[in-house]
Amino acid sequence: MATEIKVPVLPESVSDATIAGWHKKPGDAVKRDENIVDLETDKVVLEVPSTVDGVLKEIKFEEGATVTSSQVIAIIEEGAAAEAPKGGDAKADAKADAKDKAPAAGAEEVKPKSDAKQDDAKAPSSTRPAPVHGGDELPPGARFTAAKEGIDPKQVEGTGRRGAVTKEDLVNYASGKTAGVSGGARPEERVPMTRIRKRIAERLMQSKNSIAMLTSFNEVNLGKVMAMRKELGEQFQKDTGVKLGFMGFFAKAAANALLRHPAVNASVDGEDIIYHGYADISVAISTDRGLVTPVLRNVERMSFADIEQGIGDYAKAAREGGLKLEDLQGGTFTITNGGTFGSLMSTPIVNPPQSAILGMHAIKERAIVEDGKVVAAPMMYIALSYDHRIIDGKDAVLFLVDIKNQLENPGRMVLGL
Repeated sequence: MATEIKVPVLPESVSDATIAGWHKKPGDAVKRDENIVDLETDKVVLEVPSTVDGVLKEIKFEEGATVTSSQVIAIIEEGAAAEAPKGGDAKADAKADAKDKAPAAGAEEVKPKSDAKQDDAKAPSSTRPAPVHGGDELPPGARFTAAKEGIDPKQVEGTGRRGAVTKEDLVNYASGKTAGVSGGARPEERVPMTRIRKRIAERLMQSKNSIAMLTSFNEVNLGKVMAMRKELGEQFQKDTGVKLGFMGFFAKAAANALLRHPAVNASVDGEDIIYHGYADISVAISTDRGLVTPVLRNVERMSFADIEQGIGDYAKAAREGGLKLEDLQGGTFTITNGGTFGSLMSTPIVNPPQSAILGMHAIKERAIVEDGKVVAAPMMYIALSYDHRIIDGKDAVLFLVDIKNQLENPGRMVLGL
């Protein structure tokens, strides 16, 4: 019986999707719940699993095609088995085939298997890329790079989702491989933006053109937070199963401050201002496909363990391409941490329709004056970019000072003071 595989129902905010890559080809056996194709939307990459056991009979759209909600993209013959070699005994057939292909007297001798492998590595790549780590196929950008550089993707260690070889992996491999060979080389590569990258660009331009954005800065002494993590971190992980990270402190401090400074937690809707009585915090996570901002909901009611667990789950899902569309929708405020990449100071961009975003940065020991003495302390610059249309400078500064006071007195923050 033929079973139709359809595009999942997409939310109203997502009009269509692009075929990012097929994991099976016609004639391949598939199992129920096995992922057969990736669909890329403006926000996430969706996995489309098979609903039955059988054989993939037909693919209706190739990679790069645009599809819409509930559209049929493949046909699976339920209960069928993949094609096997004709005849009763597979081994006998293989021997017979080998015999048929043996050279006649005087013909060139068949190369050993090891030579054949070497020849295969030198052969031109086909139009359809070979499977890479994790069973994924090369995306278009990586495929172009592999062909241009003459690289066998199987020799490259992949850092992408499920170990897939990315364009960056191939570029890095080529750089190391050709270093010093041609000092005058000026390589270039033109690849189309992914849908997620296009959407990020659109959102950033929307923010720049529609928001009267301003950024205020402050600095925080994280000495007491670091001492608390050192003293209680091991017991915390033992009791909760998650590590006590810095993000938990910042998310909790932000949630408390948002309720005390509602303008920072508001959003603009036409000529109206919507004040939110809850703190749904978007946490910026960097992936090889771009930046995503899954939402922790009702952070004001979450424990430190719940926050750390939620962030850890989202980070893992983002790396593996498992985020759902609903994970990215909503959010009243965003936290981004450029410090993980070494950023000392930056001006983060507001994520509309939110009105503010908090930027964390690298922790550096700096000389400060404490009780009249110069001491070294672990300091971090924090930044708040905000929509000046609805947030006055006073509110922004007081919000940052609130964050600073909580982090420099974590005991009071834990008690909700």
